[in-house]
Amino acid sequence: MTRDDVVTLVRDRLADILEIEPEQIKEGDSFAADLDADSLALIELVEALEEELADRTVGFRIDDEDLQDLKTVRDAVDYVYGQVGADQPGVQS
Repeated sequence: MTRDDVVTLVRDRLADILEIEPEQIKEGDSFAADLDADSLALIELVEALEEELADRTVGFRIDDEDLQDLKTVRDAVDYVYGQVGADQPGVQS
């Protein structure tokens, strides 16, 4: 899974949750300030990502203590890519 794949995945899942178009979501967007995403929306995003990636990456989880560090879309993409990239041979994260 490439970083671009992760960006698309995060953007699509977040767009579904927030009921907006994926194109409206930029990597630099803050969940709270730019997207009006509350903590419930972030929990929904985490659950959607864990469900989506469970088949691709054994044991993929976003730890609760890490969730508080995810302030922007880029933070979420980097976190997810760091997890899935580490499990794939030849993929640098």
